[in-house]
Amino acid sequence: MSDESTTPATPALPGSGTILLAAFEGWNDAGSAASQALEHLHEVWGAEQVDELDPEDYHDFQVNRPVIGLAADGRREITWPSTAVAVATAPRTGRRIVLVHGIEPSMRWRRYCGELLDIAAGLQTETVITLGALLADVPHTRPIPVTLTSEDPAVRELLDVESNTYEGPTGIVGVLQHEAAARELRTLSLWAAVPHYVAHPPSPKAVLAMLHRIEQLIGEPVPLGDLPEDAAAWQDGVDELAGEDSEIAEYVRQLEEAKDTADLPEASGEAIAQEFERYLRRRDKGLGG
Repeated sequence: MSDESTTPATPALPGSGTILLAAFEGWNDAGSAASQALEHLHEVWGAEQVDELDPEDYHDFQVNRPVIGLAADGRREITWPSTAVAVATAPRTGRRIVLVHGIEPSMRWRRYCGELLDIAAGLQTETVITLGALLADVPHTRPIPVTLTSEDPAVRELLDVESNTYEGPTGIVGVLQHEAAARELRTLSLWAAVPHYVAHPPSPKAVLAMLHRIEQLIGEPVPLGDLPEDAAAWQDGVDELAGEDSEIAEYVRQLEEAKDTADLPEASGEAIAQEFERYLRRRDKGLGG
């Protein structure tokens, strides 16, 4: 099973400036793929929280309710739907990475984005990369499609990526992109397509595809831990479910045919060489995947 995205390799962002990665649970986070990718980076890079937004200003608690439970010391505590800002140092390059993880707010989106970007400015952020995941007509048996776009002409030329042509309702990631660009920060939007017929989280195969694209962008191998095995087990489980329902199996077969036909030109020597180079780099670093 390939855990790669279906898109060609992307050059790494040049320089050593701070990069902010942001993911928000909710409308922008199909299968929880974006938020789980960020959580993985937080864990493997030992990120430390440096700030937090007060949820009182941005959340309707009847929509995103606080959760009550037992703390480590046995006392009952309430966890609020806040937005956390953490900082990590990429082990190989030494680059500072800011990780923003929250739940899409209910109100005051412009103020919310302004507060986040003020914090980013204090951390000398140069580039803002938003992570998202959407449900799509893609087969679970093929590599997860991951798209990378930018509204900044200089970034598009630098990394050879396309402009986002989407028009319609947007989520907090779209607003944060817009506000960051207004502050003349470099902006990029990274989205994974999750098979809509297996929308319930977790989606380890989509998480894995996003992490591979992130490590290309920042020029930093990401330790994958058990994710490759989790992705393989996830695919095997969906295979088993599809095998029990002839209509789903036929639908998956149609999706596979459509995807394979669209991807035929990509089965090139260059793509194979890129995959082999990635394998050698990961082997030399002693990383999984």
